Amino acid sequence: MQKKYHGVIPPIITPVDAKERVDEEGFRALIERCVQGGLHGIFVAGTNGECMQLTQAERDRAIRIALDQVHGRIPVVCGAMDCSTKRVIENVRRIEDMGGTCVAITSIFYARHTSQDESVRHFERISRETSADIILYNMPSMTGLTFTPATVLKIAQMDHVMGYKDSSPSYGGFLQVLAQHRNTEFACLQGMTAQAISALLMGADGFVPALAPLFPEMFVDAYEAGISGDTDRAWRYNELIRESSKILGMSKNMTAAAKYAISTLGLTDKRVIWPQDGTTAEEEEKIRAQIDAVRDLYAREKEAHA
Repeated sequence: MQKKYHGVIPPIITPVDAKERVDEEGFRALIERCVQGGLHGIFVAGTNGECMQLTQAERDRAIRIALDQVHGRIPVVCGAMDCSTKRVIENVRRIEDMGGTCVAITSIFYARHTSQDESVRHFERISRETSADIILYNMPSMTGLTFTPATVLKIAQMDHVMGYKDSSPSYGGFLQVLAQHRNTEFACLQGMTAQAISALLMGADGFVPALAPLFPEMFVDAYEAGISGDTDRAWRYNELIRESSKILGMSKNMTAAAKYAISTLGLTDKRVIWPQDGTTAEEEEKIRAQIDAVRDLYAREKEAHA
């Protein structure tokens, strides 16, 4: 069963100018590259898109630009996460007013977590008071809370909750959720790129790699390798994905590494939002060398198995 939300859905960067306004021209060009490269969707205003660093006005503007540029050709998942239920609901309603039909929502953050039940209550109210499709987003490194499989299964039964993006290191927990949803409309998306190919072999519906806009065709081929059941091919693409993921660790700031790597396409600037660390000249040299190495490895793979 091919689900509504499936395949390669990158958490796209948000390019900004020197005044930290969304670079509309560059952003549209990057989104178009994703669409033309065969990616199956985009996730705008996510963690990699610096959603919480952008002002609310620029965050909304990034979402509006993405929806307009995609124009219904592929799904657009819009980041609506925030630090209280009411703030999330307001975010979702603005997205709905822009024409958005799908939102990603985490647990609340900054506030001290007291229980899993608070997240169940959070999603119950959001589901009741909004109408967009909801992707439940497990991001404990940013929220301080890891959803248990039991919590995910409760939330998955709520109205218009359509999927799960798991960016936690709990691979076993992801498989528990996946086991309950393989033959349903609920999509299970692996958010940890290092675990993506094995998750696809186990029946996951897709994954969310930050560097897919840089290597769109390679990531689509990796997805197809993962769902093919051909373990030899899947292993080869797992190695390619592992090599590409090294780029994100070549700077102290993963978002800065992703923005610089993608800026080498000539469409967007490498700038990150103040006061984050950017990339150094030494880091950039290493990133460029690794980009070339990944492209060379991918070309060899295509040639060897043409």
